[in-house]
Amino acid sequence: MRHHILLPTDFSDNSWSAILYALKLYANQPCTFYLLHTWSFKNPTSRTYITSSFIDLNKEKTKQDLINLKAKAKTESTNSDHKFKTVHSTEPLLDTIKNTIKEFKITLVIMGTKGATGAKEFLFGSNTVNIINKIRLCPVLIVPDAYDFVVPKQIAFPTDFNRFYGDELKPLLELTKLYNSKIQVVHVNVKDSLTEKQSYNLAMLKAYIEDHPSSINWKPNFGSKEQAIIDFIDEFDINILTMINYKHSFIESFLNEPVIQKIGFHTIIPFLVIPEFE
Repeated sequence: MRHHILLPTDFSDNSWSAILYALKLYANQPCTFYLLHTWSFKNPTSRTYITSSFIDLNKEKTKQDLINLKAKAKTESTNSDHKFKTVHSTEPLLDTIKNTIKEFKITLVIMGTKGATGAKEFLFGSNTVNIINKIRLCPVLIVPDAYDFVVPKQIAFPTDFNRFYGDELKPLLELTKLYNSKIQVVHVNVKDSLTEKQSYNLAMLKAYIEDHPSSINWKPNFGSKEQAIIDFIDEFDINILTMINYKHSFIESFLNEPVIQKIGFHTIIPFLVIPEFE
């Protein structure tokens, strides 16, 4: 199976780290990587004061930067079955990503934590948060800045067992196949026992992942869920954190709180966000 992976870039060190991670994660897989850059005015009203020649010059520069980045990525790849394409646009970032996913049948977006602005108002950069919340067409893998690739032998999947996950789990299972990774399901005990619905969903989850290395883990609710997950990542030497982003989910509230309340969480490990299938 050929993977079609979208790599948004603003030519920063942060985005280059994510590209390197993607190349190493899929080092042994046939892949087409799409390097995407959008060029537009941060303040549309400023366009009035800028000449068309200046605009054209900057567009051409970013196009050339994208070509240079493609050449650089090729030299880093060790797989002859890695193909590289460039996507340059002057449309808004989210629109461009959505259109690119549809046009090229993208299976995964991989990007850095800071998005394309480097903003730090939230857990991740503002663009990254927008992409997580508004891109519902495929999963997004977020790579911490300057993160050194580690073979993902342990992948954490926190769940409250309040929902049954079917096809939403496919990206997680596909990820485990790359390196025969073990799925570490983790549940933070909010109550002393599971409800009938939770017990049913737990049984269904066990059946769904039974052909893959996995274990079910229970964490006491001594503090916040965030801290429980951080402790779990450390205790089990987790390499990738995976969550499903459905309406009113833990991740939805988690992503929209100020970073000061989640200090340090954004720098730990790669984070795979799988959208809810509608």
